Amino acid sequence: MSVAVVAVEGRAGISAVTVLGGENVLHFRPHSVLDWISLVRQGIGAGAVDAAARVVGIGQAELASALDIPKRTLARRKKEGVLSRDESGKLVRLARVVERAAEVFEDEAAALAWLKAANDALGGASPISLLDTDLGADAVMNTLGRIEHGVFA
Repeated sequence: MSVAVVAVEGRAGISAVTVLGGENVLHFRPHSVLDWISLVRQGIGAGAVDAAARVVGIGQAELASALDIPKRTLARRKKEGVLSRDESGKLVRLARVVERAAEVFEDEAAALAWLKAANDALGGASPISLLDTDLGADAVMNTLGRIEHGVFA
């Protein structure tokens, strides 16, 4: 089961909207899951790629890998100005995981460090490396839920 995207500011100040470049890039602030669905269906502006890489603190190559989108495709989308529906969905998936990590850790730096570090609960993989699939994202979200409730393994 997938966790719904929350469009409100997280306690640590990182929201999915912030990860994607804010209203300047999205052109409005999604307030519900239906708003997010509409945004994904129309395609998110390519500026969200640079915003996500900047917020998460990773390079374009690592972001492309985390999203399972070829680097050349991301470069082409940046020139075209808009991501496809599938690419937009993958970017929103990343953004919601970043938001959730910030909520759980209540600290932006700790959340971002956790996303990039190898994790025993995830078979030694870094959480960000698992975001290329829905199943991987669900495993990361489940791990965050266990951390939030004091169950670390």
